[in-house]
Amino acid sequence: MSDDKYEKIVTLNNEVEARLLESILRESNIPCFLKSYHDSAYDGLWQSQMGWGHVEAPSEYKEEILRLYKNMRNAK
Repeated sequence: MSDDKYEKIVTLNNEVEARLLESILRESNIPCFLKSYHDSAYDGLWQSQMGWGHVEAPSEYKEEILRLYKNMRNAK
């Protein structure tokens, strides 16, 4: 991996989608981090407005993550 800097790759709609994509990425040995928009002070207000959260990963994995995310969404 040439670039260890993580960037926002894709916004996720809900926790189920987030956990499923995380599992797919881990199985594919793609380093990633899930960032939830939940804030207990606002009782999840931001999640209903902005989505559940997003995936962060090194930029070199962006195209692969987007491809896997699209395939996951189309499989529903």
